[in-house]
Amino acid sequence: MRRITVLVLALALVLAAAGPVAARSQRAGGDTTVTLMTHDSFNVSKKVLKDFERRSGIHIDILRSGDAGAALNQAILTKGDPLGDVFFGVDNTLLSRAVDEGVFEPYDAPALSKVGRDVQLDPTHHVTPVDTGDVCINYDKRYFAKEKVPTPASLDDLTKPDYDDLLVVENVATSSPGLAFLLATVAEFGEDGWQDYWQRLRDNGVTVVDGWEQAYNEEFSGAAAGEGDHPLVVSYASSPPAEVIYADPRPKRAPTASLLSSCFRQIEFAGILDGTEHRRAAEQVVDFLLSRPFQEDMPLQMFVYPVLEGAQLPPAFVKYAQVAPDPLSLPPAEIAANRDRWIDQWTDIVLR
Repeated sequence: MRRITVLVLALALVLAAAGPVAARSQRAGGDTTVTLMTHDSFNVSKKVLKDFERRSGIHIDILRSGDAGAALNQAILTKGDPLGDVFFGVDNTLLSRAVDEGVFEPYDAPALSKVGRDVQLDPTHHVTPVDTGDVCINYDKRYFAKEKVPTPASLDDLTKPDYDDLLVVENVATSSPGLAFLLATVAEFGEDGWQDYWQRLRDNGVTVVDGWEQAYNEEFSGAAAGEGDHPLVVSYASSPPAEVIYADPRPKRAPTASLLSSCFRQIEFAGILDGTEHRRAAEQVVDFLLSRPFQEDMPLQMFVYPVLEGAQLPPAFVKYAQVAPDPLSLPPAEIAANRDRWIDQWTDIVLR
């Protein structure tokens, strides 16, 4: 009897010591919990998520951590002892920083064989491409019709008096779309011209906020979710269809549009965070992000394009989405070599 009591007591002590780990790694029933660290705009339909959890026995705990740039900063600060197991949302503007900082463990996802080589930017497979989208200037059609002001036709137009105090952008140091827009201006005006362009934007009253959610949903006048007073915002070419699809009642035409000559092609990646305690389950979550159900769910959840060959786009997305015919871009090596310097120079010009 005493022997049984001692064994029970010993077992209780072991379980108590392992309590935090057990709580993090398992849920009721013994299923593994994988924490997916991501940006605030991440979304997935309940059915797609629950189907994966039921089939795999893995519960996904979604940890939204601000804009993608801010979320990556947190991942870098906690590398080796991560806040999650998988990270989704690092893009081609920050890719080299994430890989160089050692945030991710390599993983060669089987589904990469069905993904175009043009979006597989990391030959070491520390990150896996999941989606693409174009960061562009969006404008509020109603504002320009009411004020009888022509909509801008180029990036250069945004520095003209007609657009004084009308544009809101995201901080390039904390926001991935903000950084993408900076890179668009570098691609458009070159190393010798982009700084002058941003000085002209500042002189023309550009407003800077921390991230996309604030810029679009609080500051932009064209967003159904907000009551902002800026009719121009840095957002996505896929934002106008969102304003149609989620409106009630649904309008026949989108109330917003994108300046397609301003667009910068963005590729988002997922990676397994270095130090995860659930490596095999984390691999399954990355595989899930590349699976057909998730890839076909994304367009109407996050308004981005799938990378998986053969993934079908929803008809409503095809009907209202705008595609930049010739998006601006920069080679990843050029971004890696100059990104930090460009951010510092932008900060000196715009914020100081």
